[in-house]
This record gives sequence, C-alpha cells and structure tokens, in this order.
Amino acid sequence: MIIWLASYPKSGNTWLRFFIISLLMGTKTKLNLNHLRAIPTFPHNSQFEGLISNDLNLEEVAKNWIRSQEKINTNRDIKFFKTHNALGKYKGYSFSNSENTLGTIHIVRDPRNIITSLKNHYSFAEYEEAKKFLFNDNQGITYSEKQINEYKKKNMKYSLPQFLGSWKTHYLSWKNMKKNYILVKYEDLKDNPSIEFNKIANFISNLTNINFTSEQIKLAIDLSSFEKLEELEKKHGFIESTTNKKGKKNKFFFLGPKNDWKKILNKQTSNDIERKFENEMKELQYI
Repeated sequence: MIIWLASYPKSGNTWLRFFIISLLMGTKTKLNLNHLRAIPTFPHNSQFEGLISNDLNLEEVAKNWIRSQEKINTNRDIKFFKTHNALGKYKGYSFSNSENTLGTIHIVRDPRNIITSLKNHYSFAEYEEAKKFLFNDNQGITYSEKQINEYKKKNMKYSLPQFLGSWKTHYLSWKNMKKNYILVKYEDLKDNPSIEFNKIANFISNLTNINFTSEQIKLAIDLSSFEKLEELEKKHGFIESTTNKKGKKNKFFFLGPKNDWKKILNKQTSNDIERKFENEMKELQYI
C-alpha cells in the first residue's frame, strides 16, 4: 500500500522525504542525498515497464496510473512515493484510489514564496513566466525527449510526465483525499519543526505500526535541516537539480527558509498571486 508525499513543486517535498528517510534509517547509516532514492517519484519509468510505449505521452501514462499502482501493491508492502501530480482525473483517468492508497502527507507552501523557487528551478527569465506556470490550470511537467535519451544512454531511470494544474487546483485536489490524510504547511515546519515533525512521525507510526522514540525523531529533524541538505548538495551535487540554459546545474536547495517574498517580490506580482488564490490563501491563513 502507498503512502503519498504529495505537493506542488518547490513546496518542501524533498525536505519531508529526507526527514522520513532519516527517521527510518538515521541510526543505521551515514545518510546522503542518494538515499532519497528510497522514496522515489511516482510516476516513474521503472513503475510502468510493459504498460506504456511512449514515455512522453501524459495521456498514456494517466491511462495506466491505477494499473501501475496495482502492480506495485501486489505484495501489499507499505511504500512511500513522492508525487507532484494532482489528485483526481486526467482525460477521465483517476490518479489513484482507496484500494491502492494507505495514506497521504500533503505539504503546502505560500505561493508567493514558491514562485521564486520555480523561477530558479526552471530557469525562467522573468517572474511573469513563473507566474504563468503557477496560474495554469492545465500545467504539466515532463522531461524533454533529449533529456530522456540522455538518461537512456546512461542507463538511468527517470520520472514520467505529471499533471499539476495550478497551485490552487493542485491544493484543492489533494485536500479532497478522504483516507488517512494529514496537511502540513511548509511554514509550520520551518517555524515549529519539533511540533510538526512529531505530528508527521506519529501519523506514520499509526499507519505502519512502527514506533519511533523521541531521540529518533530529534535526530531525524537535525539530519534533515536545510543547512545539512544544502551542505550535502554543495559537497556531492544532487541528481534532482535541473540544468539551466548554459548547461550548468541550478542549485536545488536555493533559499529555503531565507525565501521571503516580502523582500524579493515586487508588489504587482504578490498582488496578482493574492487575487488569483485569495480564497485558498485565506483558508491556509497566508493572507
């Protein structure tokens, strides 16, 4: 059965993944960013072998979301998967269902801070490009054919196309998850890590029947701090970081807690975001 770690891009999913891995493995080995592979992305080409013929065709991937999850869940073991995909349907195909889902940890972040990270991650020249990405109800993400061919040459696995929607539609889609659901705000993780990460640990414990000591949780919080992750990327690089137009790697752990829209965004951009997502941002107490 699957426990989803669901988020819109640049909302703290990697931070959450590393905390969970630290919680499960932190006392057993010296962790590095490669251990994030223990919580892979869904959908991923390794999960769709024999199911699809075109790795760039989102509709073909969507048609086989459930079939892939049924294959994954054949042995009924508990698995964690990261996803940026919206919950719900694409072209009539459901992303998941209660038969394949054990629970969901849904992490959200203030879109006024997400936009700066999006701009860096996707090498957008202007905030206007990042804003269009954030606002687009039909937004998807995928590797290019060139990138996939490079992965194949190196015999590497890669993520398949995902359907995001806008920040609003993505948030609302996962908010509708009815089974074993917890909502986590990035800002609460930053401001009150002990309280929030303990909530997450307890949620996982209730689903898996694995008991974590206070020492294990404290160690996991320390191991997954932004500063530790930033240092690991600086020393060893990070396979999930994107490449800019000059062929250089973008910094994945870009600003983190230092990303403060009040100091970075112009008034027009922040106002546009607040108008576009007013109801949802009020609901989350961002405005």
